[in-house]
Amino acid sequence: MTIRAVVFDVGECLVDETREYGTWADWLGVPRHTFAAMFGAVIAQGRDYRDTFQVFQPGFDLYEQREARAAAGQPEHFDEGDLYADVRPALAQLRADGLWLGIAGNQTVRAGKILRELFASDVDLIGTSDDWGASKPDPEFFVRVAKVVPFAPDEILYVGDRVDNDLRPAAAAGMHSALIRRGPWATVQWETEEAKALPTFRVGSLLDLPRRIKEFNGSAR
Repeated sequence: MTIRAVVFDVGECLVDETREYGTWADWLGVPRHTFAAMFGAVIAQGRDYRDTFQVFQPGFDLYEQREARAAAGQPEHFDEGDLYADVRPALAQLRADGLWLGIAGNQTVRAGKILRELFASDVDLIGTSDDWGASKPDPEFFVRVAKVVPFAPDEILYVGDRVDNDLRPAAAAGMHSALIRRGPWATVQWETEEAKALPTFRVGSLLDLPRRIKEFNGSAR
């Protein structure tokens, strides 16, 4: 089968989350470098990133605190300035190559609204875990992706930065996958056996995707 659709994760795939996690450190009253160091340590230990918050505030509820931040006039936020530099040109080239494009990640309703403001004219679908009631790595999330993409699972390439949340469940759903090397998860996981064996592609930039997909589709004929 050829790749006919490309679906992108959000955090550390399209969006650089440095600023957002910095604001969480500020909200907790923790120095940003201390929060970042503990965040990296938690990921390196294979734990849920939300454990980072528990270190500084036991009993921390991320959902409740998101709402508290919004009520305090400090809601989660990202904008054009937080997009990685390769995002716009990569999407434009993939679109020019005739590929169906989607964005689907573990994001809130509020983040979904921002994504639609940023990308409504660039992609065919934007879906979030809050929209679908299923979060990665739950297989149901990828069931939802497969339902909304108008091609078979083995014609879909899911692009993400995590072995555990992106590559593993995408492969289980019968999809192709690409691991983008950026952000804390990909940096920590890059040399693991799964990171080498699972993805269809390993890329350092989204700009690598158009060429890699053309080569893959050419070899499939």
